Amino acid sequence: MKTTLIFMTASAATLSLATSVLAQDTGFEWEGEIEIGVDSTVSADDPAAEITDTYVSAELEFEAAITAQFSVFGGLTLESVLDATDDRTFDDLGLYFSTLGLRYTFDDTQISVGKIAPVFARAWDEAPGFYGTTLAEDYELSEMIGVSLDTALGGGTLSLAVFYADDTGLSNSIGTKRGRNSTVNGGVGNTGKLNNFAVQYSQEFGDTSAWVGARHLSAGTGDVSDETGVVVGASHSFSSGWDVIGEVSYFDGVGGTDDSATYVTAGAAYGLEDWTFSAAATVVNHSNASNDSLITLGVDRALTETIEVGFGVARFDVGGEKSTSVGLSAVMSF
Repeated sequence: MKTTLIFMTASAATLSLATSVLAQDTGFEWEGEIEIGVDSTVSADDPAAEITDTYVSAELEFEAAITAQFSVFGGLTLESVLDATDDRTFDDLGLYFSTLGLRYTFDDTQISVGKIAPVFARAWDEAPGFYGTTLAEDYELSEMIGVSLDTALGGGTLSLAVFYADDTGLSNSIGTKRGRNSTVNGGVGNTGKLNNFAVQYSQEFGDTSAWVGARHLSAGTGDVSDETGVVVGASHSFSSGWDVIGEVSYFDGVGGTDDSATYVTAGAAYGLEDWTFSAAATVVNHSNASNDSLITLGVDRALTETIEVGFGVARFDVGGEKSTSVGLSAVMSF
């Protein structure tokens, strides 16, 4: 692995230079990352869940200017597109578009049309550590067909979107097929209609960032309820090297069921030269089911400006079953 990473570092330097030159000459910009890692459930109440997944994933995002105001944007993802049911090594890999569309920019406003990732909450992306985002990822909004608007307002940013779950050919994948989505599959937001929305307002106050948002996902086939959710959160960077984040979200009719759920996520990270030490926790309080929880510790080290390695350990209690996982990864950005 060490030889591979050294090779990728040289490639990253070349690609970064090429990106800079290309952006200046053609208005084409892109960035991405490659991750190689191991995620292992070392103990679990259910022995069948004790699985080791050795994985590779890659993401590439791009935007190409057509005119001064119009551009084409997109994101490609390569990853294991099926859930692991047994020990797995670099298997079930599929390539798909996570986003793809047309963007119109004027003044401090952007309007995006196509396959989008509507803005809602941040803990699913920003909670620290290898496992920090795991439970918060339940409410990430991604791979939606629709229209979004981001505009400057009152010193902050207002984000709006109307959408439905992607049911086009873009919902499938190349390589290992994950299958094309259809409205008959059900699930909130999977309606084939622009009857779902998300709104969020974010603002920066020096080293503090705060956000508040809401969303509504209409019931799909087989669902008993629409889902309505709200979120509020904040993060802060201290001059001492500490970074903290906290977020609370509530969902009525979560997942199209008659259940409601409250997610509370808190995390902290401390940077010391090239090292970052972190801890995070998420508690999920269900009205009609057992509560879930996650407690995790992590440590990351920057090897170069583009390569970082990380380790994490987590204790899960989900659906009434407890498990312990450990993970190790190397990430190269370019």
